[in-house]
Amino acid sequence: MVDITRVEVGEGRTVSLAFSDGSERVVDLTEWLWGPVFEPIAKDDDLFAQVAVDPEQGTIVWPNGAHFDPEVLHGDYERSQPWKQDRH
Repeated sequence: MVDITRVEVGEGRTVSLAFSDGSERVVDLTEWLWGPVFEPIAKDDDLFAQVAVDPEQGTIVWPNGAHFDPEVLHGDYERSQPWKQDRH
């Protein structure tokens, strides 16, 4: 299991992440920010910028409790695609 050790906010809805295995990755979260927990983050620049690393969870989190699986952000697993059908 890999943890996120650092996060920096980039342009738009991107984050630059450092992982416990020494790798780094820039992730565009634009398409991932939907649903009741993530929509406020998608719409509010100030809220998006409040992203932080939670060392206990080993991932990025926002003040409203939203977070992602660090292994998905690392690229170990692909997101499931059926969510696209549920958005409409």
